[in-house]
Amino acid sequence: MEPLRLTGPGASVVKYDVLTALSVAGLNGSPTFQTSMMRLIALVTARYNWALDELCVGQRDMARMWSVNERTVKREIKRLTGAGVLICTRPGVRGRVGAFRLNHARIAEVSAPCWGLVGPDFEARMAERHSQPSVKVVQLQSYRQDSAETPAPVSSGTPWGRVMADLSAHHPSAFGSWFSRLTFQDCRAGVLALSAPSTFVQRYIETHLIAPLTAAAELEFGPLDRIEFRA
Repeated sequence: MEPLRLTGPGASVVKYDVLTALSVAGLNGSPTFQTSMMRLIALVTARYNWALDELCVGQRDMARMWSVNERTVKREIKRLTGAGVLICTRPGVRGRVGAFRLNHARIAEVSAPCWGLVGPDFEARMAERHSQPSVKVVQLQSYRQDSAETPAPVSSGTPWGRVMADLSAHHPSAFGSWFSRLTFQDCRAGVLALSAPSTFVQRYIETHLIAPLTAAAELEFGPLDRIEFRA
């Protein structure tokens, strides 16, 4: 995948798409995630240096912009970097202002379930830009947490429940958008059979998340020959 062009012809579309992706991901997330995305969007809109692909703002300035104290700023930055949405390129030490960079690949991963909610043009554009061609041909219905497609909660006392608990603990962002949507069918003869609510979800997990899914599943079910998706 070629690096994103953040300046020059066509760059404005990329910038608007980044802000749109952050917006819809926030609106379809938890209240805490919504707040984080709103704060990040304010920073990016006001202070992001697109020519350098860098955000360099002091904590005091962030606190003033967000109407919070600096302790809250530290927690928020830790949350954003922990989620991988922001990458620290220069720590803020000894009076020096820290520098950060947007992780465009991670933003695409977090927001991908919501692209279809914006419209087919946005969905196709983002899929092409981030090398996820399967998105182009799959219509997303709804990826809100209260969607009717979301499987019922799984008992933590079952092997699959423990797999889900492990994924939730170690991959919280991927769990909310992807793993939590899987339904267990059965596991026999080294084959773990699951179902997904859409072809898009299935293909995304197969392409990007099969390694952590397999690792967590093998802790409960033993060595697996493969993970199989069934209708």
